[in-house]
Amino acid sequence: MTEQQYIDLFQSYRKQIDDNSVEGMNKHRDAAFQKFKEIGFPTAKQEDYKHSDVARNFDGDFGLNLRNLEFPIDPYRVFRCDVPNISTQLHFLINDRYHHRSSTVNSFPGGVFIGCMQHFAEKFPSVFNEYYAQIAHYEDNGTVAYNTMFAQDGFVVYVPENTIVEKPLQLINVLRSDVDINVNRRILIIAGKNAQVKLLACDHTVDDVNFVVTQVTEIFAGENAQVDFYELEENSVNVKRFANLFSRQFANSNVITSCITLHNGFTRNNFEFKLLGEHAEAHVGGIAICDKEQHADNYAFLDHAVPNCMSNELFKYSLDERATGAFCGKILVEKDAQKTQAYQNNKNLVISDTAKMFSKPQLEIYADDVKCSHGLTTGQLDQDALFYLRARGISKSEARQMLMVAFMEDVLDLIRIDSLRERLEYLIDRRFRGELLRCGGCFADQ
Repeated sequence: MTEQQYIDLFQSYRKQIDDNSVEGMNKHRDAAFQKFKEIGFPTAKQEDYKHSDVARNFDGDFGLNLRNLEFPIDPYRVFRCDVPNISTQLHFLINDRYHHRSSTVNSFPGGVFIGCMQHFAEKFPSVFNEYYAQIAHYEDNGTVAYNTMFAQDGFVVYVPENTIVEKPLQLINVLRSDVDINVNRRILIIAGKNAQVKLLACDHTVDDVNFVVTQVTEIFAGENAQVDFYELEENSVNVKRFANLFSRQFANSNVITSCITLHNGFTRNNFEFKLLGEHAEAHVGGIAICDKEQHADNYAFLDHAVPNCMSNELFKYSLDERATGAFCGKILVEKDAQKTQAYQNNKNLVISDTAKMFSKPQLEIYADDVKCSHGLTTGQLDQDALFYLRARGISKSEARQMLMVAFMEDVLDLIRIDSLRERLEYLIDRRFRGELLRCGGCFADQ
């Protein structure tokens, strides 16, 4: 049984886990542990994980940094990516530990906290306890329970009401180890009433060992708040990434999340949005570009609990060689959620005969006065468009390249940082040309 080694490990090292974390995180471990013992990791026997057996990826000898030791690394030396014309405040997580020595000092409006989760829990215990592990439920999710058991640190963005953080934030998640390792990190974003903030999180791998990563993100958007959360995955093929994002929105709030997988090994992303206040908007986008034997699976659940809300969901995949992709999207419109507008779309390019795509869009509607739709298309490049370009003297390879980049364009349109959107267009073009083997600019383009 895969889970038993982690059950034994947790029981044997519980004191060390607690001693190297904070009370606000420690008090949730017992309940999570009991649930993990009961349900374990998700497996392919479960319908929503039919194409992504999580448990199998934990079946190995992985170390954990239970003493929360600092890894010897200069993140500025290994992180050399540059998005032209974008000015961000940089923060780093080395595996699952906040890197204090690299944090930059910037002036922010009063009350704003951006940085180490442990420090936030100690400085603002009442706020931390109000939000941490409150929506990241693990009753039916063993990966979230596991993360809650072992996570010791993470990253917090706290923006009080009536406060706007003008400069975008950037969190660099650096994976670094000399041995195969399991990394468990947390991200907490709290935007109060009328608050605004934008965060770009980038995943990068330094070493060629095997990494198994769990990540749990919780987003709280108060009344009339605006939160942008963009994720850029540029990991090595040796990384197995299991991310769960939970978002709760109140009246007139606006949340955008976009997850761009440019290079990976095995990825499973869960998104769960709940719209709790009228006129809230949620926009969920994703891109996955996979080849070789890479795997990308996105699961999205959007719950419209009140009237007059809107959601827009768009995921696109490009699969080549022996890559596999999966998408499962579910929109729930509860019985009192009249005037809901909810749109879901999944479009996929399957370039080779050996690549595989699995898709399952779903609508569950209990209200009468709604506008809801879902769409699914899977196929190859448009031959008419290809012929049109070639008829104008463009080579076949260049025409194919242009069409593949254009195919991803409407997902990038969700991004509200112009320079980031332009940079991603460039990186996607390089990825399709085979020039982006690991990362867009880091580590001398290994």
